[in-house]
Amino acid sequence: MATVKSELIQNFTSEEAVQHNKISIVGAGSVGTACAISILLKGLSDELAIVDTNEGKLKGETMDLQHGSPLMKMPNIVSSKDYRVTANSNLVIITGGARQIKGETRLDLVQRNVSIFKVMIPSIIEHSPHCKMIIVTNPVDILTYVAWKLSAVPKNRVIGSGCNLDTARFRYFIGQKLGIHSESCHGLVLGEHGDSSVPVWSGVNIAGLRLKDLNSAIGTDKDPEQWEDVHKRVVSSGYEMLKMKGYTSWGVSQSVTDITESIVKNLRRVHPVSTLSKGLYGIKEEIFFSIPCILGENGVTDLIKLKLTPEEEARLRKSADTLWNIQKQIKL
Repeated sequence: MATVKSELIQNFTSEEAVQHNKISIVGAGSVGTACAISILLKGLSDELAIVDTNEGKLKGETMDLQHGSPLMKMPNIVSSKDYRVTANSNLVIITGGARQIKGETRLDLVQRNVSIFKVMIPSIIEHSPHCKMIIVTNPVDILTYVAWKLSAVPKNRVIGSGCNLDTARFRYFIGQKLGIHSESCHGLVLGEHGDSSVPVWSGVNIAGLRLKDLNSAIGTDKDPEQWEDVHKRVVSSGYEMLKMKGYTSWGVSQSVTDITESIVKNLRRVHPVSTLSKGLYGIKEEIFFSIPCILGENGVTDLIKLKLTPEEEARLRKSADTLWNIQKQIKL
């Protein structure tokens, strides 16, 4: 019996579907769905798969994204509670887990999310053994370590979104203070994605001119302009948004998409992301936290050897100790 399709289309050759770049997102909450739309709008994938345990919300979010796909030239958006939908992913973005509640620090979340990761990570690796993983769930540095241990994949393929977002906030606030677009403000925040993060004031520059050369006390208690307030706003802004809207989503999704683009396009851009940092800057423990990494198609390909001041190195080691004091209590 003739159908509209058979009358309209005549097959010319047989073909097998070839997927060039499949990305999966675990978690269809506020961050996961924001990551999905950001990745779709940038056209970074030819297939997007989403996994979540809340089947009703998952189906609703997927339908919503699918209905917009003709406008984004996106061929395939799929979802399921079953991790089989993520099979053969090039990149898996992990946003799922227990959400931070009001008054709770990122580190307070750790043990609740470790138990979730014990189920999640083996399921991902079973279906995509060669994938790279971007960990977004908080506390991101500790959970990146957990994901690395549970997955047993090479360290370059497990990346925490880390201080890529802190750095974006840092640059934004510097730009606001100077009246300059943040894209032209260069600086890094390293260490823990959280309260003990370290602003690298010695390297902050505009058009190559270091702000420290204009104000030698910048970022210290002796600074008459109180530039350290910029970093304090970086640390507090997540908590402020949590108090006002109940969660953060858009900034972190843009940060994750930025990292994703560097990986899938093999751009070899430098990102302050969470990676194995033992042996660097005097760190003796096996922890993950943010240092400047070159990202490409294999994940972390190289590290940038920063020349930090003694004070910055000391703060970085203190940040490492903060993470280690929690991490050493984890039961895997």
